Amino acid sequence: MLDELKEDDIAKKVGGKFKLSTLIQKRLVQLNRGAPPLVECQGKPSMATVIEEILTDKIYLDTSENVVITPDDAPDLEKMLMEEVPDFDD
Repeated sequence: MLDELKEDDIAKKVGGKFKLSTLIQKRLVQLNRGAPPLVECQGKPSMATVIEEILTDKIYLDTSENVVITPDDAPDLEKMLMEEVPDFDD
């Protein structure tokens, strides 16, 4: 579970290490308050569930740093996030 956090890919997927830690923390709070997991989690710790949700593009942070749950028929998440990056060269 924590091996995934050692890789830079998961941090890049959500926009950096700060956003990754924010997403993990906020999603853990949601799960602890009774939100249903978005992946199979029988017997898994909540942290492993959140990591799997991130890796399978089930959740991400919006521009206001709120956790967003991706609908099953949503377009490619990484493509959407790359399109939202502002161009500061203009």
